[in-house]
Amino acid sequence: MLDKTYNPTDVENKLYEKWEKSGAFAAHPESKENPYVIMMPPPNVTGSLHMGHALTFTLQDILVRYNRMTGKDTLWQPGTDHAGIATQMVVERQLGAQNVTRHDLGREKFVEKVWEWKEESGGTITNQLRRLGTSPDWPRERFTMDEGLSSAVRKVFVTLHKQGLIYRDKRLVNWDPKLLTAISDLEVVQKEVKGHYWHFKYPIEGREGEFITVATTRPETMLGDTAVAVHPDDERYQDLIGKYCILPIVGRRIRIVADEYADPEKGSGAVKITPAHDFNDFEVGKRHDLEKINILDDHACINDTAPEEYRGLDRFKVRDLIIARMDEFGLLEKIEDTVHMVPYGDRSNVVIEPYLTDQWFVNAEVLAKPASEAVEDGRIRFVPKNWENTYFEWMRNIQPWCISRQLWWGHRIPAWFGPDGTFFVEETEEEAIAAAKAHYGKDVELNQETDVLDTWFSSALWPFSTLGWPEQTAELGKYYPGDVLVTGFDIIFFWVARMIMMGMHFMDGQVPFRDVYIHALVRDENGQKMSKSKGNVIDPLDLISEYGCDALRMTLTALAAQGRDIKLAASRVEGYRNFATKIWNAARFCEMNECNVIDGFDPKSVKTTLNRWIVGKVAEAAKTVSGSIENYRFNDAAAGAYQFVWGTFCDWYLELAKPVFMGDDADAKAETRATAAWVFDQILLILHPVMPFITEELWAQTSEKHTGLLMAQAWPALADDLIDTGVEAEMDLALRLIGNIRGVRSEMNVPPSAEVPIYLVDATDAMKAAIAAQEAQVKRLARVAVIEFIGADRVESVAKGAIQTVVDGVPVFVSVADFIDIAAEKARLEKEIDKIGKYIKAQEGKLSNERFVSRAPEEIVAAEKAKLADARDTLTKLQEGFDRIAAM
Repeated sequence: MLDKTYNPTDVENKLYEKWEKSGAFAAHPESKENPYVIMMPPPNVTGSLHMGHALTFTLQDILVRYNRMTGKDTLWQPGTDHAGIATQMVVERQLGAQNVTRHDLGREKFVEKVWEWKEESGGTITNQLRRLGTSPDWPRERFTMDEGLSSAVRKVFVTLHKQGLIYRDKRLVNWDPKLLTAISDLEVVQKEVKGHYWHFKYPIEGREGEFITVATTRPETMLGDTAVAVHPDDERYQDLIGKYCILPIVGRRIRIVADEYADPEKGSGAVKITPAHDFNDFEVGKRHDLEKINILDDHACINDTAPEEYRGLDRFKVRDLIIARMDEFGLLEKIEDTVHMVPYGDRSNVVIEPYLTDQWFVNAEVLAKPASEAVEDGRIRFVPKNWENTYFEWMRNIQPWCISRQLWWGHRIPAWFGPDGTFFVEETEEEAIAAAKAHYGKDVELNQETDVLDTWFSSALWPFSTLGWPEQTAELGKYYPGDVLVTGFDIIFFWVARMIMMGMHFMDGQVPFRDVYIHALVRDENGQKMSKSKGNVIDPLDLISEYGCDALRMTLTALAAQGRDIKLAASRVEGYRNFATKIWNAARFCEMNECNVIDGFDPKSVKTTLNRWIVGKVAEAAKTVSGSIENYRFNDAAAGAYQFVWGTFCDWYLELAKPVFMGDDADAKAETRATAAWVFDQILLILHPVMPFITEELWAQTSEKHTGLLMAQAWPALADDLIDTGVEAEMDLALRLIGNIRGVRSEMNVPPSAEVPIYLVDATDAMKAAIAAQEAQVKRLARVAVIEFIGADRVESVAKGAIQTVVDGVPVFVSVADFIDIAAEKARLEKEIDKIGKYIKAQEGKLSNERFVSRAPEEIVAAEKAKLADARDTLTKLQEGFDRIAAM
């Protein structure tokens, strides 16, 4: 006998261990079944489960469990990313607590410490993924720093270098002066800051008393200015183009150049050009062959290229000194307040500097061309399709990819420097020594490059390096390319595009995956992005502990509409916990009514209208859910399953079956019991990809005939001929009629025990026949005393004291006057109308307040507008109800 209530805590850990030990998650490269492959976006080894993880891994697990049930040889490749900078910071913080730095230990000992940390604590995220019910092939788990993947990284680096696609160059990078490394754009956070435009006057050479005015938010960078740019069509400066001005404080002659980068509408129309400290200025400098003068050291202090008085000082201290000096010289024209975006390091929280350094780069432009074509010609498709535009915008304007990082944790760049700076790029030190000897004609001392590779470099190889490449393994032959990548929009550039580029380059032009499903953000219930600073972060593990894993998974799936962010509230998860309870109670009801699984039950053989109807509804539901999953319409899959289980099966079928179970017709009773048991089995199968725990537990407990795990069973293959359209039309009409009558009763507060008469006007013969066939059920479930079919000539006589509803175009009058206190009901409705009217007025006042609308976050304004729209809908319904009762 099933327990009275379902307790997820008692079930989930036990079942997960059972699944994992059974080997049911495993792929079988030796099998002849068609493959289905998802490469898990490897979470950072430092990470812990957050709501974005919960969404993406739930959706991937749905796809994997569904395709596994359809008979495909399914590989969900798991793994974690070494997360260079994040992991190094974790270990450095631990050392810092002991007053030890990595430099105290030295590189080798420090890296050993990181590996120790990884072995002890690096499994947190994968254990949390188990709590989410995910089913990857865990024995195949890879780590981006394991030996196999490290070998692939070296092979790719050396190959691309020999092909001229990796090179060393001095270029601008995002430099973190606290962490002392280049960082990627993804690690830069743009913050809105209140600042100033300082307008400086630069003297024109040879024109006493004449100046050209430039404006800057970063006065300290003027020490590195090598030009002033004006727009070529700006009439104010035509006579100055090609002339020189004098850089104040430094005294350097700098050229005035014509360049379309200068905006005539902004400031004075003239802009200072500092090629070594601004990405846009760097490009201007290339176009005009300008000198690049780096004025900063690694710590963002002024270096020896600047006047002596500023050397060694912090950039922001120098800013103040320069402003004061320019004012002293009479060259500070004005100071203008402004709000502008300033780049910060997401981990260091210090201002990032565009910094000119020697780094390693990939010629991404060459790799991007075939990767763009693969999306253009449909070999790869984005879902939703609009994300293709984001992809193309970046790919068609791609810049060289800086792949070197000044860290100790990561894949060390396989390059060795000789005594004169010549470097040798090889897969092993032995090969580098041999190459150096061939170059110099003798043995020389080599020093390996100290930089490591950007984490995105190794993760770009994930779809093929995890399968054993460069070895031609059975896994590589069967599971590359994959079927779908499921990820967020924020890493389309950083990961998705790079996997496509690397995959196509090293796998003979084959794309790494056919579909890219881009899921939305999970926001809080007001539509705001979750952040610790706002205090609105929802921990998925807390929700799992309180409501169960299945409730969280079902919630995220139900809200995962394509192209629409998810607004998550704990109340939503609680609602789907109630759904799990409903499923459990339905199982108990079937058990109490002896609905047992019958060997060889054939759904085509059922005879009663009720059972033929539910069999057809099962086929429709299975088709809806499978079609929705295959087309990444996860919310439609959840809605289809929910509506069938709660609405069709629990609320209607089981209710309609009660008289059969209590009746004397032995044949009908036996058929209905067998049908209910079969339908419930199909429910468990259909729901399993989304709600794996409760379905697996019920599968084990509801019948001794269930052998093996539910997750290993076949997806329902139900033919369309199970759907009897005539039966469906009859039953659905009766249920619509019952639903409408119930709606009227609820709206008018008719007592539950009262049986009301109803009158249908000018019903068709088909409708009359259908309702006659289901008359007993209509009367019982809608609490109806009399069902009468009348002509239009009798409407006036039955309308008095009745509420009209419409079913399939036929007016239906529900006579309620004898069962309600009309005066009291009018008073109640008037009170509700007054209350909602006052609320609407207040909302309209709030939304007409320009101060509120302009200052409140966009998502808050949208939420308030939605509340107003809901309130107006409610008022309309209340008014309709009042008008009806007032007409009695």
